[in-house]
Amino acid sequence: MNPNRLFFIGILFLMTVLSCKQEKPESQDQTLESFRGEVAATLVNIAIAEKKSFDYLINASGKLEAVNQVKIVVQRQGILNELYVKEGDFVEKGKILARLDESNIQFNLEKAKIQRKNAEANYQSEILSFQTLMESGDTAKIARIQDQLKAKSGLFTSEIEMKEAELDLQKGVIIASISGRIADLKIKKGSLVSSGEDLLEIINVNQLELKVKVLESDISQISIGQSASIFPVSGGAGDILGTVRSINPKVDDNGLVQVSIQVSGNTGLLPGMNARTVIRSPQNNSIVVPKQALVYRSGRPVVFTVEKNESKWNYVEVGKDNGKEVEILTGIEVNATVITSNNLQLAHQAPIQIAKD
Repeated sequence: MNPNRLFFIGILFLMTVLSCKQEKPESQDQTLESFRGEVAATLVNIAIAEKKSFDYLINASGKLEAVNQVKIVVQRQGILNELYVKEGDFVEKGKILARLDESNIQFNLEKAKIQRKNAEANYQSEILSFQTLMESGDTAKIARIQDQLKAKSGLFTSEIEMKEAELDLQKGVIIASISGRIADLKIKKGSLVSSGEDLLEIINVNQLELKVKVLESDISQISIGQSASIFPVSGGAGDILGTVRSINPKVDDNGLVQVSIQVSGNTGLLPGMNARTVIRSPQNNSIVVPKQALVYRSGRPVVFTVEKNESKWNYVEVGKDNGKEVEILTGIEVNATVITSNNLQLAHQAPIQIAKD
């Protein structure tokens, strides 16, 4: 082949190679804007970060109890002659519930009365010997002699025995100490009962309280008189209002504090029912976003905001959470537009499209 022709072909090959090397950097220098143009925008919903008051919700469960509930106890031994109530009956305070047999007590009372009369006669006979002293007007000596003669004649003892018999007679009449409904009737008519034995309970079902256990970390958010909602496990009663009645000033071994919620009004609920409560603790002047706006990346809370049709990654410090809204302490400004959907895998400065309502 002609040497000149080979030289010419070599020059052309070298120029082609150099031309390819110059074109390669141009393909690598594609701008970020052109790359973003090739990525489809993520469709998102948005909300506004508002500065407002919101309710921090404290949830707890427990059992309903009667505020007024007493056990009626038999105060002396005897036969239960009469029983005037049954379980479920409503009784007013002071109503007679039952009577014990009085025959022995009546006999003891009559005997005590006779003994007192005898002792009185002996006393009067003895005091005649001190007529002059009785007329002297010396009150201190008269009182001293009278006490001595009452003791000597047995008048003091007979008076005490008569009062004991009268008290035993009163104990045989069992009376309601509060108004309410009869529950847990334990003894039947005609039974022999002992002193101290439980007869029944009286429960005021119109005044109930829900006793719950609250985390010690939440107890600073609760105060007497605070409003609450009560939801029976059985359902059907709807949202029942209540107020914080008492707070036990002691933390148990599990880090819980007992709180009593008084139920408002006559709700048809009964003691022993299971229920849960939601205690509302208002938080004032906080930056609040919907809970859907909060995501976690590597264990840290993040809220995406909107900036020029792109997502912006913001690390935030989270406060209280009521299940619907979250308090943001730092990280975003008030009135910021936050992303509330499709944000779990969203990246920083990713193109977004805001969904229309």
